[in-house]
Amino acid sequence: MEKEENTNSEEIKSEKLNLNEEKKEENNLSKKNENENLEENIEKTPEEKILELEDKLARTFAEMENQRRRFEKEKEEAYEYGGVAFAREALNLIDNLERSKDILKNDEALKNTDSLNKTLDHLEIIYNDLISIFSKNNIKPIESLNKRLDPNFHQAMMEIEDDQKEPGTIIKEIQKGFTIKDRLLRPSLVGVSKKSQKNDEKNTENQEKKPK
Repeated sequence: MEKEENTNSEEIKSEKLNLNEEKKEENNLSKKNENENLEENIEKTPEEKILELEDKLARTFAEMENQRRRFEKEKEEAYEYGGVAFAREALNLIDNLERSKDILKNDEALKNTDSLNKTLDHLEIIYNDLISIFSKNNIKPIESLNKRLDPNFHQAMMEIEDDQKEPGTIIKEIQKGFTIKDRLLRPSLVGVSKKSQKNDEKNTENQEKKPK
């Protein structure tokens, strides 16, 4: 029993010693930090402190200016391009007019009739009015026919054999594309020309016949 009591008392003493040592280390660290801070304050002259404050103020103002510019840019873009979703939906009117004209033109019962011509004229007037309204709002159609395919504005949907045109020339417009200011609203869906197989075969034969 006496041995156990001695052992317990020794453990308690060692724990107290450890706690005291830890407290001493903490006190030493806090004193060291305080001394370092005091040394820094002592070492810096008033001029240096003013320069440091000026530097901090300059950085703060620069960050505020950057935030202001970002806000202004976002505000301008929201104003200029805020109607993009509406504009895309409005393009359905153009598409529906184009489809209606094609359906009427291909209707055998209406071909070469005055009713058809009058209806097509009215649809053309509506179409031109819509294009005019879009143009006033910086929504403009993309020129496609007889142009070279430009992936930034055109999306090729098919290749059509045509030996009269250079390969990659747009010879069919499936759906008209539009831009809004300097941005693409939607690409033009187009068909592009390619050389016919007969011509390709002739070119291959001619190349093979050429003396090496």
